[in-house]
Amino acid sequence: MNEMNEKREANEPPPGPPPPVTSLRSRRFGPDAIRTPANVVTIVRLLFTIPVLMMILDGEPGTESWTTFMGWWVLWVTDWLDGWLARRDGTTRSGAFLDPLADKVLVMGGLVTLAVRGDFAWLPVVIIGAREVFVSVYRSMAARRGISMPARPLGKWKATIQYFAVAAALFPPTAGTPWVADTALWVAVVMTVVSGVDLVANSMRSAAASQSPRA
Repeated sequence: MNEMNEKREANEPPPGPPPPVTSLRSRRFGPDAIRTPANVVTIVRLLFTIPVLMMILDGEPGTESWTTFMGWWVLWVTDWLDGWLARRDGTTRSGAFLDPLADKVLVMGGLVTLAVRGDFAWLPVVIIGAREVFVSVYRSMAARRGISMPARPLGKWKATIQYFAVAAALFPPTAGTPWVADTALWVAVVMTVVSGVDLVANSMRSAAASQSPRA
């Protein structure tokens, strides 16, 4: 009986707090990594953008092909894919630079191409482009002052609606009804401006909090 008690006590965990549980999911890549699956997808997206934009430019307003729409849809879906890969494997500095750059090239490329072709008015496209340039410059200036400006939820919604506006203009069933794409485009303009204001306001709050005296 004493022998059984000794074996049981030997198998019992030692007193005190339980040991920390190690997560089964760990970062596959460090923050300085460059050759990551997410970055590969981002580079492929950038390269695939050129033929898709050429197909858009060669098309006629109101007479879209499914091939052009599917090309844009692939670019849209891979935006979600490289984000998922980055969250799975660990975010990197190179990915934090490349992914937003790819999004801006894709979206502005699609908007400008459709404006050149006559599907979109230039005013909303210019507003969106001006916001993107302003935020990029402001983020660069803030970084020099040590102020971080991480992506905000409104920014994700803004990008989604921008992708949708281009998709609505390229979708064959709605290509002949311009008001559908125009409505989506102006909603994208509103979201673009609001998300820019939200981003700047959040960075100002962060800067004020970091400069306030600590108790």
